Amino acid sequence: MRVTDNWDFAPNSREQIVHDLLLAHSQCFRLLARIEDAAFFRPLGTGWSPAQNVVHLTRSVRPVANALGFPKLLLGLLFGRSKTSSASYAALRHRYQGILAAGGGAGRFTPRAVPLPTNPAEARGRMVAVLADAIEELGRRVATWSEIDLDRYRLPHPLLGKLTVREMLFFTIQHLAHHASKVEERLATSR
Repeated sequence: MRVTDNWDFAPNSREQIVHDLLLAHSQCFRLLARIEDAAFFRPLGTGWSPAQNVVHLTRSVRPVANALGFPKLLLGLLFGRSKTSSASYAALRHRYQGILAAGGGAGRFTPRAVPLPTNPAEARGRMVAVLADAIEELGRRVATWSEIDLDRYRLPHPLLGKLTVREMLFFTIQHLAHHASKVEERLATSR
C-alpha cells in the first residue's frame, strides 16, 4: 500500500492545520525511511532524487516558519493585510495544481543535484533532521497565531502571489503531500 493513498487533507482551523502539517510530515518521513541510503541520492528517472526533494521542501518550509516568528506589524508593513477571507484548502490545492499543469515550476527553489556523499546514512540523517526541525518549528509557531490573524496577514508565494498565512499553511501541507506523492510514484515506476 502506498503511503500517500489515504491522504485526504481538509484543514480549516489552526488546530487542524497543525494536525495535518504534522501528519503530512510523519507520512512523508515514513516514505523516506523505506528508501535505501544510496538510493536516496539517486535521481528518480527524469525527476529529482529524494534528497533533492528534501532540500526543496526545507527551502520552502523554513522561510514560512521564520516569517511566523516576525512581529505581525512587520508582516503587515511588508506584505499588507488581506481584505478578503482565506480560500479553502481544496480551492488552494486546485489553484496550485492548475499552475503546475500549466508549466509552473520550482524556479529559484530548484535544488542542485546532491552527489552521493562518502557517508550516505549520515548525510541523509542530517538532511532529514533539518527538514523535520523546520516543520516542527512551523507547527510550534502556527500554534501561537490566532484564527483571526491567520486570515489577516499575508505572505508572498513565488507562484501563487500574496497568500494569507492560513493559505500559505494550506500550501505547505499540500506541497509536502505533492512531493511525497511524486517520490512514491517515481519510486514505483523506477523499480
